[in-house]
Amino acid sequence: LPLCFPQKLWKMLESDQFRSIWWSEGGKCVAINKDLFEVEVLGRGVCQRVFNTRHIKSVIRQLNLYGFTKVQREFQRSASLPEFLAEEAAASAHSQILYYYNPSFNREHPWLLGTCKRR
Repeated sequence: LPLCFPQKLWKMLESDQFRSIWWSEGGKCVAINKDLFEVEVLGRGVCQRVFNTRHIKSVIRQLNLYGFTKVQREFQRSASLPEFLAEEAAASAHSQILYYYNPSFNREHPWLLGTCKRR
């Protein structure tokens, strides 16, 4: 049987083959480097494809269909201009990283993976 979306995602996260996707927040969130993911995962040839799409929007749609919610990162801003500009540069690089959370998708509780159902 082919793997469902959450199972494919889990295998990717547990594999050392991908640098564009990893566990975040101690295994409670999925972190995706959007630009790298598009090249490394979605840019693969047909025979090597993990997902049946070449578009990040389709992957995000799947995450939403399986109950994942996007987690926003908050940055505290400094008062000094040089520090503020450095933080802005870091935040803009950081904005390419997407974070998604699902209470049934937790590295510490793999048995919950079976409860990740499509809405």
